[in-house]
Amino acid sequence: MRFLFKTDYEDDIRLFPHSGYIVSYGILLAFLAVAPFVLSSYLVSQLVFVCIYATVGVGLMILTGFTGQASLGHAAFLAIGAYTAAYLQQYNVPFPVYFLAGGLLTGVVGALVGFPALRLTGIYLVIATISFAFIVEEVLARWESVTHGNEGMRVKTLSLFGQAVPQNGPAFYFLCLGVLILTIIGTLNLLRSPTGRAFVAIRDSETAARSMGVNVSLYKVKSFAISAAITGLAGVLFAHKLSFISPEMFTLQLSIEFIIVILIGGTFSLHGAVLGAIFLVMIDPFLTYLKDDLPVIIAGIAATFGADSITAGKIHGNVAAIASANGLKGAIYGVIIVLFVLFEPLGLYGRWLKIKLFFQLFPLYKRATFKRQKIYVKSERNR
Repeated sequence: MRFLFKTDYEDDIRLFPHSGYIVSYGILLAFLAVAPFVLSSYLVSQLVFVCIYATVGVGLMILTGFTGQASLGHAAFLAIGAYTAAYLQQYNVPFPVYFLAGGLLTGVVGALVGFPALRLTGIYLVIATISFAFIVEEVLARWESVTHGNEGMRVKTLSLFGQAVPQNGPAFYFLCLGVLILTIIGTLNLLRSPTGRAFVAIRDSETAARSMGVNVSLYKVKSFAISAAITGLAGVLFAHKLSFISPEMFTLQLSIEFIIVILIGGTFSLHGAVLGAIFLVMIDPFLTYLKDDLPVIIAGIAATFGADSITAGKIHGNVAAIASANGLKGAIYGVIIVLFVLFEPLGLYGRWLKIKLFFQLFPLYKRATFKRQKIYVKSERNR
């Protein structure tokens, strides 16, 4: 077990608390570097979506996890970044320009959304961001001269420094991975700065933050702008990955899925954004397994225990009907969220911390170690 004794301020803001972090992250990066050469194209494609969703999760984490401002409108920010890329591509604007333009425009829109939301908190802020998402979705559908309406827009293959970067190739994977790594490092440095500490102070107590001289309104707008800008950058990559965008792709359900990313991953940790993105990407393959493989397995088990072919066929049909039911995905999300809120409010990353601490302290680990922290999270949720 390693004990850390901080003797000055530099120890408190160090990017890597000790050398063990450098080794573990180095091993992870080495695995990610060789992944596109040893994994199938499908798994590499899933890793690309993990990188994109994790980037959005980091942006949302800044606003919701570290500033305490709830939002159900981040699908709209993703759409603004995606449509900015698709529109500027028509005029042969190079990728670095429209990539930065997508983030900048989305950040400006995020700041504009942040201003009227300054007087709103809790459920009222959530309603305001939902309204913003509906407005953006309607604008995308009606502004046909720019967005082509419900017909959608084709996104051409990304070109970087004169070289084509197909969305299914290793180069695009490394681009998305690089954006995610830079976003995480930038966010870590932001949180160690006075701005990041002001965000956390606002989340913990606006009254206490004001008493310490924090300009709450200014930092809330900054949080909205930074969060939206990061989501806009992810939107550009999202558009290139799908090669086609339309308004119905950026619905309220997508915003809810982004909330699920940080809620299940861990609301107060950047690791949670990555873990939540992995969970989100795994949901669709899991539903496919339920629909295609599970009925066959259950029917086979029934046949093994003596069921005739007619009975096994009925069982197969019933299980397949349940697995293909409309709303099953939402029901799974709901059950998982309730379970995490009740039993693990710190998310997957919180569970990992407990497992790690268990092995560090074994056999002296006590179940009450995290009890006080869990009570604090529950009390903050009920404020």
